[in-house]
Amino acid sequence: MDELPEYVEGIPNICGCEAIVDAAVRAARKNPVFLRGDSVPFSGMQSAFAIALHMHQPLIPADGPDLSTAQLISNLKHMMNNPGIGDNHNAPVFLWCYQRMGEFLPQLIEEGRTPRVMLEYSGALLHGLRQMGAHDTIEALRSITRTPRYREAVEWLGCPWGHAVAPSTPAQDYRLHVKAWQHHFAAIFGLEALGRVRGFSPAEMAMPNHPDVAYEFVATLKECGYQWLLVQEHTVEEHDGRGPRRKHLPHLLTCTSSGGDTASIIAIIKTQGSDTKLVAQMQPYYEAKGLARCDLAGRSVPPLVTQIADGENGGVMMNEFPPKYFEVIRECSGSATPIMNVTEYLEHLFATGVKESDLPVLQPLFQHQIWQRMTPGDGPDRLRQVTEELRNEDSRFHVDGGSWTNDISWVHGYDHVMIPMERASSLFNDRVLARHVPTDDPRYRNALFHLLTAETSCYRYWGHGAWTEYGSEISRRAIDIMTHDL
Repeated sequence: MDELPEYVEGIPNICGCEAIVDAAVRAARKNPVFLRGDSVPFSGMQSAFAIALHMHQPLIPADGPDLSTAQLISNLKHMMNNPGIGDNHNAPVFLWCYQRMGEFLPQLIEEGRTPRVMLEYSGALLHGLRQMGAHDTIEALRSITRTPRYREAVEWLGCPWGHAVAPSTPAQDYRLHVKAWQHHFAAIFGLEALGRVRGFSPAEMAMPNHPDVAYEFVATLKECGYQWLLVQEHTVEEHDGRGPRRKHLPHLLTCTSSGGDTASIIAIIKTQGSDTKLVAQMQPYYEAKGLARCDLAGRSVPPLVTQIADGENGGVMMNEFPPKYFEVIRECSGSATPIMNVTEYLEHLFATGVKESDLPVLQPLFQHQIWQRMTPGDGPDRLRQVTEELRNEDSRFHVDGGSWTNDISWVHGYDHVMIPMERASSLFNDRVLARHVPTDDPRYRNALFHLLTAETSCYRYWGHGAWTEYGSEISRRAIDIMTHDL
Protein backbone atom coordinates (compact mmCIF):
# COMPACT_ATOMS: atom_id res chain seq x y z
CA MET A 1 0.00 0.00 0.00
CA ASP A 2 1.67 3.22 -1.17
CA GLU A 3 -1.28 5.57 -1.17
CA LEU A 4 -2.95 7.18 1.83
CA PRO A 5 -5.80 9.68 1.46
CA GLU A 6 -4.53 13.24 1.63
CA TYR A 7 -7.63 14.41 3.52
CA VAL A 8 -9.98 12.68 5.93
CA GLU A 9 -13.31 14.44 6.40
CA GLY A 10 -11.80 17.74 5.33
CA ILE A 11 -8.77 17.61 7.64
CA PRO A 12 -5.21 16.84 6.48
CA ASN A 13 -4.29 13.20 7.03
CA ILE A 14 -2.03 13.74 10.03
CA CYS A 15 -2.92 10.67 12.10
CA GLY A 16 -4.75 7.35 12.08
CA CYS A 17 -2.39 5.21 9.97
CA GLU A 18 0.59 5.15 12.34
CA ALA A 19 1.32 1.44 11.93
CA ILE A 20 1.48 1.74 8.13
CA VAL A 21 3.64 4.87 8.23
CA ASP A 22 6.03 3.50 10.86
CA ALA A 23 6.40 0.21 8.99
CA ALA A 24 7.25 2.04 5.76
CA VAL A 25 9.90 4.10 7.53
CA ARG A 26 11.48 1.08 9.25
CA ALA A 27 11.54 -1.01 6.08
CA ALA A 28 13.11 1.77 4.02
CA ARG A 29 15.97 2.35 6.48
CA LYS A 30 17.55 -0.93 5.33
CA ASN A 31 18.22 0.51 1.87
CA PRO A 32 20.38 3.44 0.71
CA VAL A 33 18.69 6.40 -0.93
CA PHE A 34 21.39 7.76 -3.22
CA LEU A 35 24.31 5.36 -3.28
CA ARG A 36 22.72 3.32 -6.06
CA GLY A 37 22.32 6.33 -8.36
CA ASP A 38 25.91 7.53 -7.85
CA SER A 39 27.04 10.79 -9.40
CA VAL A 40 30.55 12.00 -8.59
CA PRO A 41 33.17 9.47 -7.43
CA PHE A 42 33.70 10.23 -3.73
CA SER A 43 37.39 9.39 -3.93
CA GLY A 44 37.96 12.05 -6.56
CA MET A 45 36.23 14.88 -4.71
CA GLN A 46 38.11 17.73 -3.09
CA SER A 47 35.08 19.04 -1.19
CA ALA A 48 31.31 19.31 -1.50
CA PHE A 49 28.47 21.61 -0.57
CA ALA A 50 24.77 21.33 0.20
CA ILE A 51 21.89 23.80 0.31
CA ALA A 52 18.45 23.48 1.85
CA LEU A 53 15.37 25.64 1.29
CA HIS A 54 13.01 26.13 4.23
CA MET A 55 9.40 26.91 3.27
CA HIS A 56 6.57 27.82 5.64
CA GLN A 57 3.36 29.81 5.81
CA PRO A 58 1.20 29.65 8.96
CA LEU A 59 -2.53 29.08 9.04
CA ILE A 60 -4.48 32.04 10.37
CA PRO A 61 -8.16 32.74 11.19
CA ALA A 62 -8.61 35.38 8.48
CA ASP A 63 -11.30 34.25 6.04
CA GLY A 64 -14.12 36.34 7.49
CA PRO A 65 -14.71 39.60 9.37
CA ASP A 66 -15.01 38.05 12.86
CA LEU A 67 -11.83 36.56 14.32
CA SER A 68 -13.80 34.07 16.39
CA THR A 69 -15.55 32.53 13.38
CA ALA A 70 -13.16 33.21 10.49
CA GLN A 71 -12.02 30.14 8.56
CA LEU A 72 -8.43 29.01 9.00
CA ILE A 73 -6.58 29.74 5.77
CA SER A 74 -2.97 30.02 4.71
CA ASN A 75 -1.32 33.35 5.38
CA LEU A 76 -0.33 33.16 1.71
CA LYS A 77 -4.00 33.09 0.72
CA HIS A 78 -4.63 36.07 3.01
CA MET A 79 -1.79 37.90 1.27
CA MET A 80 -3.31 37.07 -2.13
CA ASN A 81 -6.66 38.41 -0.98
CA ASN A 82 -5.17 41.67 0.34
CA PRO A 83 -2.38 42.72 -2.04
CA GLY A 84 -2.45 46.36 -0.96
CA ILE A 85 -1.33 45.70 2.62
CA GLY A 86 2.39 45.79 3.48
CA ASP A 87 4.43 43.48 1.26
CA ASN A 88 1.46 41.27 0.38
CA HIS A 89 2.07 42.10 -3.27
CA ASN A 90 4.88 39.52 -3.08
CA ALA A 91 2.38 36.68 -2.63
CA PRO A 92 2.45 35.52 -6.30
CA VAL A 93 6.26 35.46 -6.19
CA PHE A 94 6.15 33.45 -2.94
CA LEU A 95 3.88 30.94 -4.63
CA TRP A 96 6.29 30.62 -7.55
CA CYS A 97 9.15 30.09 -5.09
CA TYR A 98 7.29 27.12 -3.60
CA GLN A 99 6.97 25.60 -7.08
CA ARG A 100 10.09 26.62 -8.96
CA MET A 101 12.45 23.79 -7.91
CA GLY A 102 9.97 21.51 -9.66
CA GLU A 103 10.90 23.39 -12.84
CA PHE A 104 14.62 24.04 -12.24
CA LEU A 105 15.71 20.47 -11.48
CA PRO A 106 14.22 18.81 -14.60
CA GLN A 107 15.64 21.55 -16.82
CA LEU A 108 19.15 21.10 -15.46
CA ILE A 109 18.94 17.30 -15.56
CA GLU A 110 17.86 17.42 -19.19
CA GLU A 111 20.98 19.53 -19.83
CA GLY A 112 23.08 16.68 -18.41
CA ARG A 113 23.86 18.49 -15.15
CA THR A 114 23.66 17.03 -11.63
CA PRO A 115 21.60 19.50 -9.60
CA ARG A 116 20.85 18.90 -5.94
CA VAL A 117 18.63 20.60 -3.39
CA MET A 118 17.15 19.78 0.00
CA LEU A 119 13.57 20.89 0.59
CA GLU A 120 11.78 21.44 3.89
CA TYR A 121 8.08 22.38 3.71
CA SER A 122 5.97 22.60 6.86
CA GLY A 123 2.74 20.64 6.98
CA ALA A 124 0.86 23.89 7.54
CA LEU A 125 2.23 25.22 4.23
CA LEU A 126 1.43 22.02 2.31
CA HIS A 127 -2.15 22.07 3.60
CA GLY A 128 -2.49 25.78 2.89
CA LEU A 129 -1.30 25.35 -0.69
CA ARG A 130 -3.80 22.58 -1.34
CA GLN A 131 -6.62 24.45 0.38
CA MET A 132 -6.07 27.58 -1.73
CA GLY A 133 -6.08 25.54 -4.95
CA ALA A 134 -2.35 25.67 -5.72
CA HIS A 135 -2.53 22.17 -7.20
CA ASP A 136 0.09 22.92 -9.88
CA THR A 137 2.61 23.66 -7.13
CA ILE A 138 1.92 20.37 -5.35
CA GLU A 139 2.09 18.43 -8.63
CA ALA A 140 5.41 20.04 -9.60
CA LEU A 141 6.83 18.91 -6.26
CA ARG A 142 5.32 15.43 -6.65
CA SER A 143 6.96 15.10 -10.06
CA ILE A 144 10.51 15.70 -8.85
CA THR A 145 9.87 13.57 -5.76
CA ARG A 146 8.44 10.50 -7.48
CA THR A 147 9.94 10.47 -11.00
CA PRO A 148 13.04 8.22 -10.92
CA ARG A 149 14.96 10.44 -13.33
CA TYR A 150 14.50 13.49 -11.12
CA ARG A 151 14.26 12.23 -7.56
CA GLU A 152 18.01 11.67 -7.22
CA ALA A 153 18.31 15.47 -7.23
CA VAL A 154 15.94 16.28 -4.37
CA GLU A 155 16.13 15.33 -0.72
CA TRP A 156 13.17 16.14 1.49
CA LEU A 157 13.84 17.01 5.12
CA GLY A 158 11.38 16.22 7.87
CA CYS A 159 10.18 18.99 10.17
CA PRO A 160 7.49 19.68 12.80
CA TRP A 161 4.09 19.80 11.09
CA GLY A 162 3.05 23.17 12.51
CA HIS A 163 6.50 24.82 12.58
CA ALA A 164 6.74 24.45 16.36
CA VAL A 165 10.00 25.35 18.11
CA ALA A 166 11.45 22.44 20.05
CA PRO A 167 12.79 24.31 23.14
CA SER A 168 9.37 25.60 24.21
CA THR A 169 6.96 22.96 22.85
CA PRO A 170 5.99 20.17 25.28
CA ALA A 171 7.91 17.02 24.39
CA GLN A 172 4.80 14.92 23.82
CA ASP A 173 3.40 17.60 21.49
CA TYR A 174 6.65 17.89 19.53
CA ARG A 175 6.51 14.16 18.94
CA LEU A 176 2.99 14.63 17.55
CA HIS A 177 4.28 17.34 15.19
CA VAL A 178 7.07 15.08 13.91
CA LYS A 179 4.77 12.10 13.33
CA ALA A 180 1.99 14.26 11.82
CA TRP A 181 4.41 15.62 9.22
CA GLN A 182 5.47 12.09 8.26
CA HIS A 183 1.81 11.07 7.97
CA HIS A 184 0.89 14.10 5.86
CA PHE A 185 3.97 13.86 3.62
CA ALA A 186 3.24 10.18 2.94
CA ALA A 187 -0.36 11.04 2.05
CA ILE A 188 0.80 13.60 -0.54
CA PHE A 189 3.96 12.03 -1.95
CA GLY A 190 3.62 8.34 -1.07
CA LEU A 191 5.04 5.95 1.50
CA GLU A 192 8.02 5.12 -0.71
CA ALA A 193 8.98 8.81 -0.83
CA LEU A 194 8.64 9.06 2.95
CA GLY A 195 11.07 6.18 3.27
CA ARG A 196 13.71 8.33 1.58
CA VAL A 197 13.39 11.14 4.16
CA ARG A 198 16.40 10.67 6.45
CA GLY A 199 17.25 14.20 7.67
CA PHE A 200 15.39 16.56 10.00
CA SER A 201 15.28 20.37 9.98
CA PRO A 202 14.01 21.96 13.23
CA ALA A 203 11.86 25.08 12.94
CA GLU A 204 13.88 28.28 13.34
CA MET A 205 16.95 26.06 13.78
CA ALA A 206 15.92 25.97 17.43
CA MET A 207 17.92 23.44 19.47
CA PRO A 208 16.80 22.62 23.03
CA ASN A 209 19.69 22.88 25.49
CA HIS A 210 17.82 21.91 28.67
CA PRO A 211 19.21 18.38 29.19
CA ASP A 212 15.82 16.70 29.63
CA VAL A 213 14.19 18.54 26.72
CA ALA A 214 17.19 17.94 24.45
CA TYR A 215 17.18 14.23 25.28
CA GLU A 216 13.46 13.91 24.47
CA PHE A 217 13.99 15.88 21.26
CA VAL A 218 16.69 13.54 19.94
CA ALA A 219 14.91 10.43 21.25
CA THR A 220 11.81 11.48 19.30
CA LEU A 221 13.77 11.91 16.07
CA LYS A 222 15.44 8.53 16.47
CA GLU A 223 12.12 6.86 17.30
CA CYS A 224 10.66 8.33 14.11
CA GLY A 225 13.51 6.90 12.04
CA TYR A 226 15.62 9.99 11.35
CA GLN A 227 19.31 9.48 10.70
CA TRP A 228 20.60 13.04 10.93
CA LEU A 229 19.74 16.52 12.15
CA LEU A 230 20.61 19.98 10.88
CA VAL A 231 21.99 22.21 13.67
CA GLN A 232 23.08 25.82 13.93
CA GLU A 233 26.76 26.32 14.74
CA HIS A 234 26.28 28.48 17.82
CA THR A 235 23.65 26.22 19.45
CA VAL A 236 26.07 23.34 20.07
CA GLU A 237 29.44 22.82 21.73
CA GLU A 238 32.14 20.22 22.14
CA HIS A 239 32.38 18.44 25.49
CA ASP A 240 34.92 20.96 26.78
CA GLY A 241 32.48 23.82 26.14
CA ARG A 242 34.22 25.14 23.02
CA GLY A 243 32.43 25.64 19.73
CA PRO A 244 32.75 23.07 16.93
CA ARG A 245 36.26 23.05 15.50
CA ARG A 246 35.59 20.79 12.49
CA LYS A 247 32.32 22.33 11.40
CA HIS A 248 32.47 20.98 7.85
CA LEU A 249 32.41 17.35 8.98
CA PRO A 250 29.45 15.39 10.35
CA HIS A 251 29.31 15.11 14.14
CA LEU A 252 27.47 12.94 16.61
CA LEU A 253 25.11 15.01 18.77
CA THR A 254 24.76 13.30 22.14
CA CYS A 255 22.10 14.42 24.62
CA THR A 256 21.96 13.10 28.18
CA SER A 257 19.05 13.66 30.55
CA SER A 258 19.18 14.43 34.26
CA GLY A 259 18.04 10.85 34.82
CA GLY A 260 21.07 9.48 32.98
CA ASP A 261 19.43 8.44 29.69
CA THR A 262 21.33 9.20 26.48
CA ALA A 263 20.24 9.61 22.85
CA SER A 264 22.47 10.42 19.87
CA ILE A 265 21.98 11.45 16.25
CA ILE A 266 24.27 12.58 13.44
CA ALA A 267 24.51 16.38 13.35
CA ILE A 268 25.24 18.41 10.21
CA ILE A 269 26.38 21.91 11.09
CA LYS A 270 24.92 24.95 9.39
CA THR A 271 27.46 27.71 9.92
CA GLN A 272 26.56 31.22 11.01
CA GLY A 273 25.86 33.95 8.50
CA SER A 274 23.15 35.88 6.66
CA ASP A 275 21.08 32.87 5.62
CA THR A 276 19.18 34.06 2.57
CA LYS A 277 22.14 35.90 1.07
CA LEU A 278 24.45 32.92 1.56
CA VAL A 279 22.10 30.49 -0.16
CA ALA A 280 20.73 32.88 -2.78
CA GLN A 281 24.26 33.72 -3.91
CA MET A 282 25.36 30.06 -3.56
CA GLN A 283 28.12 31.01 -1.15
CA PRO A 284 28.57 27.41 0.10
CA TYR A 285 30.01 26.48 -3.30
CA TYR A 286 32.66 29.17 -3.16
CA GLU A 287 33.51 28.35 0.46
CA ALA A 288 33.81 24.66 -0.39
CA LYS A 289 36.14 25.42 -3.32
CA GLY A 290 38.61 26.83 -0.80
CA LEU A 291 38.66 23.65 1.29
CA ALA A 292 40.72 20.49 0.88
CA ARG A 293 40.22 16.88 1.89
CA CYS A 294 40.78 16.20 5.57
CA ASP A 295 41.37 13.27 7.90
CA LEU A 296 38.51 11.48 9.63
CA ALA A 297 39.23 8.25 11.48
CA GLY A 298 42.38 7.69 9.46
CA ARG A 299 40.65 8.23 6.12
CA SER A 300 40.92 11.14 3.72
CA VAL A 301 37.44 12.56 3.17
CA PRO A 302 36.01 15.67 1.47
CA PRO A 303 34.51 18.31 3.80
CA LEU A 304 30.89 19.37 3.31
CA VAL A 305 29.71 23.01 3.54
CA THR A 306 26.01 23.17 4.41
CA GLN A 307 23.57 26.09 4.49
CA ILE A 308 19.80 26.47 4.83
CA ALA A 309 17.68 29.56 4.20
CA ASP A 310 14.09 30.62 3.73
CA GLY A 311 13.30 29.72 0.15
CA GLU A 312 11.04 32.68 -0.53
CA ASN A 313 11.74 35.60 1.80
CA GLY A 314 13.66 38.67 0.65
CA GLY A 315 14.50 40.16 -2.70
CA VAL A 316 17.84 38.36 -2.90
CA MET A 317 16.16 34.96 -2.62
CA MET A 318 13.22 35.85 -4.84
CA ASN A 319 15.30 37.42 -7.60
CA GLU A 320 18.97 36.47 -7.40
CA PHE A 321 18.74 32.79 -6.47
CA PRO A 322 17.40 31.40 -9.79
CA PRO A 323 20.17 32.66 -12.11
CA LYS A 324 22.88 32.00 -9.53
CA TYR A 325 21.63 28.45 -8.89
CA PHE A 326 21.73 27.68 -12.62
CA GLU A 327 25.19 29.24 -12.98
CA VAL A 328 26.70 27.29 -10.08
CA ILE A 329 25.08 23.95 -10.97
CA ARG A 330 26.37 24.23 -14.51
CA GLU A 331 29.85 25.02 -13.20
CA CYS A 332 30.10 22.48 -10.38
CA SER A 333 28.52 19.46 -12.11
CA GLY A 334 31.23 16.87 -12.67
CA SER A 335 33.83 19.01 -10.87
CA ALA A 336 35.92 18.19 -7.80
CA THR A 337 33.53 20.33 -5.72
CA PRO A 338 30.04 19.06 -6.55
CA ILE A 339 26.76 19.85 -4.88
CA MET A 340 25.50 16.90 -2.84
CA ASN A 341 22.51 16.28 -0.63
CA VAL A 342 23.46 15.38 2.93
CA THR A 343 22.15 11.80 2.92
CA GLU A 344 23.99 11.24 -0.36
CA TYR A 345 27.21 12.53 1.27
CA LEU A 346 26.72 10.36 4.37
CA GLU A 347 26.08 7.22 2.34
CA HIS A 348 29.30 7.75 0.41
CA LEU A 349 31.17 8.61 3.61
CA PHE A 350 30.08 5.46 5.44
CA ALA A 351 30.82 3.35 2.35
CA THR A 352 34.50 4.25 2.86
CA GLY A 353 34.44 2.49 6.23
CA VAL A 354 33.85 5.51 8.46
CA LYS A 355 31.38 4.67 11.26
CA GLU A 356 29.10 6.86 13.38
CA SER A 357 31.33 6.13 16.36
CA ASP A 358 34.23 7.77 14.47
CA LEU A 359 32.49 11.14 14.27
CA PRO A 360 33.48 13.99 16.62
CA VAL A 361 30.97 14.45 19.43
CA LEU A 362 28.83 17.51 20.17
CA GLN A 363 26.30 18.42 22.84
CA PRO A 364 23.80 21.30 23.18
CA LEU A 365 25.06 24.69 24.28
CA PHE A 366 25.94 25.18 27.99
CA GLN A 367 25.86 21.45 28.76
CA HIS A 368 29.54 21.59 29.75
CA GLN A 369 28.74 23.99 32.59
CA ILE A 370 25.85 21.83 33.77
CA TRP A 371 27.76 18.54 33.83
CA GLN A 372 30.65 20.14 35.70
CA ARG A 373 28.28 20.54 38.66
CA MET A 374 26.18 17.39 38.50
CA THR A 375 26.30 13.83 37.26
CA PRO A 376 23.78 12.29 34.86
CA GLY A 377 21.42 10.34 37.06
CA ASP A 378 21.27 13.00 39.78
CA GLY A 379 17.72 13.76 38.66
CA PRO A 380 15.55 16.76 37.73
CA ASP A 381 15.59 18.37 41.21
CA ARG A 382 19.37 18.63 41.17
CA LEU A 383 19.23 19.89 37.58
CA ARG A 384 16.85 22.69 38.61
CA GLN A 385 19.21 23.67 41.42
CA VAL A 386 22.24 23.70 39.13
CA THR A 387 20.58 25.72 36.35
CA GLU A 388 19.36 28.29 38.90
CA GLU A 389 22.89 28.62 40.31
CA LEU A 390 24.34 29.11 36.84
CA ARG A 391 21.72 31.73 35.91
CA ASN A 392 22.57 33.73 39.03
CA GLU A 393 26.30 33.57 38.29
CA ASP A 394 26.27 34.19 34.53
CA SER A 395 23.69 36.36 32.73
CA ARG A 396 24.52 34.63 29.45
CA PHE A 397 23.55 31.20 30.72
CA HIS A 398 20.07 29.91 29.87
CA VAL A 399 18.24 26.69 29.12
CA ASP A 400 15.63 28.23 26.80
CA GLY A 401 17.37 26.74 23.77
CA GLY A 402 19.05 28.53 20.88
CA SER A 403 18.06 29.26 17.30
CA TRP A 404 19.21 31.07 14.18
CA THR A 405 19.13 34.30 16.22
CA ASN A 406 20.14 34.45 19.86
CA ASP A 407 18.37 37.73 20.63
CA ILE A 408 14.91 36.11 20.64
CA SER A 409 13.54 33.99 23.44
CA TRP A 410 10.77 31.58 22.51
CA VAL A 411 9.44 31.72 26.09
CA HIS A 412 9.87 35.10 27.78
CA GLY A 413 7.41 37.89 27.00
CA TYR A 414 4.78 35.75 25.30
CA ASP A 415 2.37 34.97 28.15
CA HIS A 416 -0.56 36.28 26.09
CA VAL A 417 -0.17 33.43 23.63
CA MET A 418 1.75 30.89 25.73
CA ILE A 419 -0.86 30.53 28.46
CA PRO A 420 -3.74 29.47 26.16
CA MET A 421 -1.31 27.35 24.13
CA GLU A 422 -0.21 25.53 27.27
CA ARG A 423 -3.84 25.11 28.30
CA ALA A 424 -4.65 23.52 24.95
CA SER A 425 -1.65 21.21 25.29
CA SER A 426 -2.65 20.17 28.80
CA LEU A 427 -6.22 19.43 27.72
CA PHE A 428 -5.04 17.36 24.76
CA ASN A 429 -2.90 15.29 27.10
CA ASP A 430 -5.69 14.86 29.68
CA ARG A 431 -8.70 14.36 27.41
CA VAL A 432 -7.18 12.75 24.35
CA LEU A 433 -3.90 11.00 25.11
CA ALA A 434 -4.66 9.90 28.68
CA ARG A 435 -8.04 8.55 27.63
CA HIS A 436 -6.50 6.66 24.70
CA VAL A 437 -8.82 8.16 22.11
CA PRO A 438 -8.06 6.23 18.88
CA THR A 439 -5.91 8.22 16.46
CA ASP A 440 -8.34 7.49 13.62
CA ASP A 441 -11.24 8.98 15.60
CA PRO A 442 -12.44 12.16 13.82
CA ARG A 443 -12.47 13.96 17.18
CA TYR A 444 -8.80 13.09 17.72
CA ARG A 445 -7.83 14.34 14.26
CA ASN A 446 -9.76 17.60 14.65
CA ALA A 447 -8.28 18.30 18.09
CA LEU A 448 -4.78 17.43 16.90
CA PHE A 449 -5.06 19.67 13.83
CA HIS A 450 -5.99 22.67 15.96
CA LEU A 451 -3.34 21.96 18.61
CA LEU A 452 -0.53 21.66 16.06
CA THR A 453 -1.73 24.78 14.23
CA ALA A 454 -1.78 26.75 17.50
CA GLU A 455 1.83 25.86 18.30
CA THR A 456 3.44 27.49 15.25
CA SER A 457 6.36 29.78 16.06
CA CYS A 458 4.95 32.68 14.03
CA TYR A 459 2.47 33.63 16.75
CA ARG A 460 5.44 34.40 19.00
CA TYR A 461 8.21 35.40 16.62
CA TRP A 462 6.22 38.23 15.09
CA GLY A 463 5.61 39.78 18.53
CA HIS A 464 2.45 41.29 19.93
CA GLY A 465 -0.64 42.41 18.02
CA ALA A 466 -2.46 40.52 15.29
CA TRP A 467 -0.16 37.51 15.32
CA THR A 468 -0.50 36.79 19.02
CA GLU A 469 -4.26 37.29 18.61
CA TYR A 470 -4.25 34.66 15.87
CA GLY A 471 -2.39 32.25 18.13
CA SER A 472 -4.68 32.87 21.07
CA GLU A 473 -7.78 32.39 18.92
CA ILE A 474 -6.59 29.09 17.47
CA SER A 475 -5.71 27.91 20.99
CA ARG A 476 -9.21 28.92 22.10
CA ARG A 477 -10.70 26.80 19.34
CA ALA A 478 -8.52 23.86 20.33
CA ILE A 479 -9.58 24.25 23.96
CA ASP A 480 -13.24 24.46 22.94
CA ILE A 481 -12.98 21.27 20.84
CA MET A 482 -11.34 19.34 23.68
CA THR A 483 -13.74 20.69 26.27
CA HIS A 484 -17.01 19.99 24.42
CA ASP A 485 -16.25 17.28 21.85
CA LEU A 486 -14.10 14.89 23.90
